[in-house]
Amino acid sequence: MTPAHRIELVLTEDGKLSLDRLPFRAGQAVEVIILPTSPAPSAPTSVRGAVVRYDRPTDPVADADWGVLQ
Repeated sequence: MTPAHRIELVLTEDGKLSLDRLPFRAGQAVEVIILPTSPAPSAPTSVRGAVVRYDRPTDPVADADWGVLQ
């Protein structure tokens, strides 16, 4: 089985797509799935300077408080 082949194109005409130089042979059955590309992920937001202070950062956490994280 030939591995999947991914290609990104920009349509030059509404509703029409042309693919050339694909790595498949004539007569070979292929599956075509067309999806719009996702926008590039935005840069991560910096949290530098977001924390102003910690209230009692070394105090132990009660067992019941761990449920908040689930």
